[in-house]
Amino acid sequence: MTVLKTNKRVLKKITNPALEPYEIEIDAPEFTFYGAKNQPDYATITITMIPGKSVIELKSFKSYLQQYRNQIASYERVINVIYDDLIQVYKPKRLLIEMKFRPRGGITSKLAIDSFERELFIERER
Repeated sequence: MTVLKTNKRVLKKITNPALEPYEIEIDAPEFTFYGAKNQPDYATITITMIPGKSVIELKSFKSYLQQYRNQIASYERVINVIYDDLIQVYKPKRLLIEMKFRPRGGITSKLAIDSFERELFIERER
């Protein structure tokens, strides 16, 4: 497993001003890191969440993503680390992360993690 040198402590929280459920969508179209073959990869990350008690402070999220710029890892590792960090820091009621990668060698990739689907899968595996 690739060890990524990122610090989730840069992620800042803003108190959620609403008690009712609502959806937040954040797009980060300039996400970059080095793929497993030490080639640059570029992706658009879309975060969709139903917040709990806190929401993402966008400037800190940008700083968090910039930590990946010189890291070497697989697509799969990156999306799982980001998911785990956002779940731990913000504790949303629902979190969906989608990463759409730019073409490399004529092939595009899209990865997604949905906290509802993940919970259902874990329950089925028990």
